[in-house]
Amino acid sequence: MRSYRKLLQTGLMLAAVTVFGGCSSSNYDNRTFFGKEYGMDTHGRKTWFDHLVEADPGRLDVHVAEDYEQVAPLRIAVLPFSDRGNANFVVDKIPLTFRNSEQRANWAWTDGNRTRRALNGYLASREFLEANLIQVDAVLKAHGVNTKQKLDVVSPMTLGGWLGVDAVVYGDVVHYEAYYAFLVSAWQVGADVKMVSTHTGEELYSAKGSRYCVDLRPAFDPMDIAINSGLSLLELRDITLARAEDEDAREIALRIPRSQKLTSQLIELTYDGRGESEDGYSGAEDYSHPVLHIQNE
Repeated sequence: MRSYRKLLQTGLMLAAVTVFGGCSSSNYDNRTFFGKEYGMDTHGRKTWFDHLVEADPGRLDVHVAEDYEQVAPLRIAVLPFSDRGNANFVVDKIPLTFRNSEQRANWAWTDGNRTRRALNGYLASREFLEANLIQVDAVLKAHGVNTKQKLDVVSPMTLGGWLGVDAVVYGDVVHYEAYYAFLVSAWQVGADVKMVSTHTGEELYSAKGSRYCVDLRPAFDPMDIAINSGLSLLELRDITLARAEDEDAREIALRIPRSQKLTSQLIELTYDGRGESEDGYSGAEDYSHPVLHIQNE
């Protein structure tokens, strides 16, 4: 009799789990979009505790214009980044490669463009309309701007006219190197970035600093020291470098204040079309990029 009761109780419990579990699993279909998103300005940004746990001594010095909300740019273009390093593979400040001038030029372009693309990606998810990097480069090449020196000579206002944007983002990669000391290895990626208005030439935002991607493996036994030293050396891989680039770019983008004015402008642009189509969609042609307008003029 007791075994029958236990069997019955077990069956009832399974039925309840099935019923309520099925209900709960289908409830997500009714969850609404466009609610309040938490941690938009903090998710992915390191705290002091993260710096301590990851042994990351890097920091960012940030400056934001006092009137940023009033003059926040809607259309922006991320310009080519320069590389201030020697464009060799450097470990502990010692170059391990000996590239010729052409190879160094290509590697400098590679180093700068990696960080540039990472920053461009994070800005693309924000309240900005970004110029496509391929189009930006095509416009600059068409005007003969192919070095940092030539780019610095062109005023932001002129660049704004060429690219059809409200602000341009300059960048210099200042750290792009590796460190290794047996039980610890690290990649350091750092950039100096500034956003400048193409209407007034005012610096709207700037960030200077770097981030470290550190692998620390404490050991005391000779065998463990040998094993951990090898494992630490394996962290000097390309994928780890990409993570350092991504982290530096993410935190630079996170520190740009979110603008409610720009958000409202984007919503207005969505509905400020040339009349609604039959399916209710309007203004599709308004999403042509400013660079395309410059090319077509």
